[in-house]
Amino acid sequence: MPTLVRDAMTTVVLTIGPAHTLRQAAQLMAARRVGAAVVLDTDTSGLGILTERDILVSVGAGQDPDRETAHAHTTTDVVFAAPGWTLTEAAQTMTHGGFRHLIVLDEREPVGLVSVRDIIRCWSRAEEATSALAG
Repeated sequence: MPTLVRDAMTTVVLTIGPAHTLRQAAQLMAARRVGAAVVLDTDTSGLGILTERDILVSVGAGQDPDRETAHAHTTTDVVFAAPGWTLTEAAQTMTHGGFRHLIVLDEREPVGLVSVRDIIRCWSRAEEATSALAG
């Protein structure tokens, strides 16, 4: 049976607001050791994602991380995953879209985040288990 997104996803998700500065977001992401934060805009009831790559692009362009807000750098045309997707479906979606994180929704509510790293970790563990059984 294939491993599902629910088996690989992180269920404790860093959520920030659109007014957070990029420096605040980076500090929170570093403290939690995560590569992305869900940006929740309560005014629009919208969800977006801010990744470490978004912050690097801004800093690399010479923008001030103390003045730039998460709102200005949030990806809002997000592709979401479902907990019941296979890891292959999630990986194919990431590859096709050119991104490394998916917000996981269940009944339109965010329940987790799955990253390329999460998928690789699960596949590596499954391979180790298979090798142990065969050996």
